[in-house]
Amino acid sequence: MKFGILASVQWAQVGIVIGIFAAIAAVLTACILLVTKLCKTQGDEKTEAIFAHLAGANCGGCGCTGCMGFAEKLSRGEADLSDCHVTDAAEKQKIADLLGVPYRDAAPTVSVCACCGGDGAEDEFAYAGAVDCAQENKLYGGRKVCKYGCLGKGTCTGHCTEHAASIVNGCAAIDPDLCTSCGACLKSCPKGLFKRIPADAKVYVACSSHARGKAVIDACKTGCIGCGKCAKTCPAGAITMVENLPVVDYALCAKCGKCADACPRHTIVKRY
Repeated sequence: MKFGILASVQWAQVGIVIGIFAAIAAVLTACILLVTKLCKTQGDEKTEAIFAHLAGANCGGCGCTGCMGFAEKLSRGEADLSDCHVTDAAEKQKIADLLGVPYRDAAPTVSVCACCGGDGAEDEFAYAGAVDCAQENKLYGGRKVCKYGCLGKGTCTGHCTEHAASIVNGCAAIDPDLCTSCGACLKSCPKGLFKRIPADAKVYVACSSHARGKAVIDACKTGCIGCGKCAKTCPAGAITMVENLPVVDYALCAKCGKCADACPRHTIVKRY
């Protein structure tokens, strides 16, 4: 019975049907390849050319998910080359030439954490939630009495692709030898504590509190009390007091380090 059924199948017609389907598949494949080639725009080619000159770090510091996303934005004129701090100047110049825009090489920078409280900052309450600064910050600004300071849970370390960020004595710290100034730490910190400073800067202000002296003393052992000794000591007039915090004008800074020596709280940190 089985062999009778097979014998009754019209194999010639089956072959014709299979051949028709194979021909249709071949035509569709050819059409897809043709459409893909015809639809490839000049913008796509420009994006790929830009991407070829980017560092390829995919750090996210520019605000895009990766270097290809940044290349697409550059191609559309929706981003600026200065948003990338990883690609070197020579490659940026090539990208500027592709885009037909001027490019001025910016001075290299490095990221620093504008807080040195850490274990020396008092806790307001015990926190037992997720080990993440962003999550803790949602609960009354975090456990610290000082609502400006580092929570020390290491959210920045998880976002730093170069492993330059770490937690030292309960506070975030950046290794300048590893930092590419990509900006990932700046974007990840819920307190906004990370700042870019010139790579050759000798000092930086390791505090972000705008509270007055007595309140700072009660909250932290190393926070700035706004005494202004640093500004008075600076021979170059590079430091001004703004809302109880010193602000360094690095264009004027003589790199003498006298401000750090004068600081009674050691809030101004010497980098070398």
